[in-house]
Amino acid sequence: MLLAGDIGGTKTVLAVFSQSAGERAPLAEKTYPSTAYASLEEIAADFLAQTGHQVERGVFGVAGPVMQGRAYVTNLRWNLDEGELARALGLTSVRLLNDLESLAYSVSILEPEDLHTLNVGQAVDHGTRAVIAPGTGLGEAYLTWAGWHYAPHPSEGGHCDFAPRDQREIELLQYLLKKYDHVSCERVCSGLGIPNLYHFLRDTGRATEPPWLAARLAAASDPTPEIFAGAMLPTNPSELCIQTLELFAGILGGEAGNLALKVLATGGVYIGGGIPPRMLPYLEQPAFLENFRDKGRFSDLLGNVPIHVILNPKAALLGAAHAGLEQPPDGS
Repeated sequence: MLLAGDIGGTKTVLAVFSQSAGERAPLAEKTYPSTAYASLEEIAADFLAQTGHQVERGVFGVAGPVMQGRAYVTNLRWNLDEGELARALGLTSVRLLNDLESLAYSVSILEPEDLHTLNVGQAVDHGTRAVIAPGTGLGEAYLTWAGWHYAPHPSEGGHCDFAPRDQREIELLQYLLKKYDHVSCERVCSGLGIPNLYHFLRDTGRATEPPWLAARLAAASDPTPEIFAGAMLPTNPSELCIQTLELFAGILGGEAGNLALKVLATGGVYIGGGIPPRMLPYLEQPAFLENFRDKGRFSDLLGNVPIHVILNPKAALLGAAHAGLEQPPDGS
């Protein structure tokens, strides 16, 4: 019996899995608001007490770097330790994964209905796969063939420098350098980054902010959902919000192409996170694929790379479960 979790700054999803039922059939599952609890131990203890299942091991995907069995949840201020978690919960072992590593584990078990294809391409057998996920932050990972399965590798690529592609993006970088000492990809390609794009377009006069939208944003604790809502209105959508999502889609395409080149992702690029499924019409516009492919002499290579959006909102949880239940073919 396995306790698996997807641990984020906003919510924590826990589930119990068994070897016989597999990673796509949790025996129990519950979502908790992360900020309402002081620690993962507190949430997990409550969950296990409610389910009554006897669990031996735990695997948790964590939104932050994992180093030597320890992790710090970037947007939550939780410090996690594999040994301490195991002792507190009475488990034989606990394994911590970076959240993108956990998401990457799910790629091998996703079904066709879990994916929306943006570029069919032609995958190379056993070619490296790349995963990029704009959610609250921006995560990046990749998978390499290990002889009998794909092995995920975490990274913190979302915190690399933002590289502007054209004059508008150069102006965006200059605008943000007045606010931040370091402008990472995450500053412009995540839920945290969308307000930065919005404010840039507004403050540089590229589109006008209507009074009704200004009032909504002023009252919102998180402006990103309001920007999405403003762009998706069936009648009279906000041009400023539309331009924000169009700019976001283009930047995501460029960074996804950069990642594909860095790891030579001939096996495909998988786009996860909570944002992409909500803006598929924008990702299907020409800018996304044009920016993905626009890499000079390597444009033809990238044109053959399959690109899929992960639609399953619980992919990271399934990945954590797969990592915990997975066994080598010889059973060792």
